[in-house]
Amino acid sequence: GKPTLYGSLTRRGLSNEGVPDIAASEGFMVGEVTKRSILISCPHENVSTKFLAPYTTFSRIHQKSITCLDISSGGGLGVSTSTDGTMKIWQAANGEIRRLLEGHVYDVNCCRFFPSGLVVLSGGMDAQLKIWSAEDASCVVTFKGHKGGILDTAIVERGRNVLSCSRDGTARLWDCGKSACLGVIADCGSPVNGIAVGTADNSLNLGTPEKVPSEREVGTEGKILLLAREDKKLQGVGLQSRQPVFLFVGSDAFNCCAFLSSTYILAGTQDGNIYQLDVRNTNTPIQVIHRSGAPVLSLLPYRDGFIASQGN
Repeated sequence: GKPTLYGSLTRRGLSNEGVPDIAASEGFMVGEVTKRSILISCPHENVSTKFLAPYTTFSRIHQKSITCLDISSGGGLGVSTSTDGTMKIWQAANGEIRRLLEGHVYDVNCCRFFPSGLVVLSGGMDAQLKIWSAEDASCVVTFKGHKGGILDTAIVERGRNVLSCSRDGTARLWDCGKSACLGVIADCGSPVNGIAVGTADNSLNLGTPEKVPSEREVGTEGKILLLAREDKKLQGVGLQSRQPVFLFVGSDAFNCCAFLSSTYILAGTQDGNIYQLDVRNTNTPIQVIHRSGAPVLSLLPYRDGFIASQGN
């Protein structure tokens, strides 16, 4: 709620030990400086931040901005998409490119590994969802059915079923084995920017399906699907029942969502709010974190907390 303070750091030289001599502009102070870190404080606001040097930088994988990336469960491979129009698989240890995944028309918005680490799921602006072999880069399945660009994906358990959401306002469940759509889980009438699937708390009523689920549906029982919607709503839907579980209205468009546990969820908005909610009672948030007005673009549970990325 206060005006932003801007400043700059200047490197004046190096000490004999190779540690940079750094000066800050007015209003900022330089604390401890090592070869790997710089501590900067702003006494007026009583805040400080430590900037860490990267361990490794892979600068040859893409030519432009990286829009999405994932690391395989074993940690050996990475997959990433970029505004340079490419999707690549690379070795996480050294950034060496292993495979180029070609087949989407226009931009690829999202990519992720299946739990096996041998297969990749991607969604693009061409409204197609594709499954790729990480071993030979072949596209093994293409799902068609969305009427707009695919914005996010999720994998149910080991991956016999997958989920996607789109600019067309729908979230769909797909059967990988028969490359068929098992159903529209939700139709929101507004773009769905992000989804997450998780096991629901036992006390939650997920509703019952109107018709008997297909035997091709695997692992959907007891699961809840979160939808981060453009129309400022965060919605929870019973994955098997397709019934609404809750609807929470936020301050701006929701960009992303994640499960912290079977009861606690997170969602981030375009105006920089991170909401933590209890799925059993979404009337009032447990907390709302606001560090800056920049859009919250992604959320990832990590140890006892989470990591958030923002558009600043």
